[in-house]
Amino acid sequence: MSATTEYAPPDDPPAILHEDAQLLVVDKPAGLLSVPGKGADLADCLLSRLKEVFPDVLLVHRLDRDTSGVMVFALTPHAQRHLGLQFEKRMAKKSYVARLAGRFEPKTGTVNLPLTVDWPNRPLQKVCHETGRPAVTDWRVLRHQGETSRVRLFPKTGRSHQLRVHMLALGHPILGDPLYAPETTGDHPRLMLHSEELRLKHPEGGASVKFRAPAPF
Repeated sequence: MSATTEYAPPDDPPAILHEDAQLLVVDKPAGLLSVPGKGADLADCLLSRLKEVFPDVLLVHRLDRDTSGVMVFALTPHAQRHLGLQFEKRMAKKSYVARLAGRFEPKTGTVNLPLTVDWPNRPLQKVCHETGRPAVTDWRVLRHQGETSRVRLFPKTGRSHQLRVHMLALGHPILGDPLYAPETTGDHPRLMLHSEELRLKHPEGGASVKFRAPAPF
């Protein structure tokens, strides 16, 4: 998070998409941290809010503060281990919707660019072929809207800021991004990136399950 960006999370409670004995799935609002940041002013987060209602809730993965959409949490240690392995082994399938600057071509493709932290400007990340960790994203253009593009993004790896940096590297940054495209935030008051769908195996029985929340933009 940029040090110059004031943390003012939304008051709206996260929408519960699914709840059972093992899983809790929510639609995280944009602007809310997944987990607490450093300092009392960054204590308010999705995890702490959920703990007020679900005291046993356990973290499985994260979304960037400015990204909205589907997040899964565990309600038992078994579920946390089971789900954590699925994310670690890239078995969980994630799909995002984004709005990009410019007319993105071609209609489908893959970007394979290694990423690492940009130390002088952290928490920013950057492409680095020497020290970067492998990062792969598939894309599909849904439609062009004037000089912008609506796309669906499929991350094959889970690097920090992966989708944001990959789109920037291709010359089509995600609109409303305060870190990588601050010049677009005037016209777009939030990051135009939403976790639309998550597919995984249920930790109790192993059945394939799918959770979805439509993009609010």
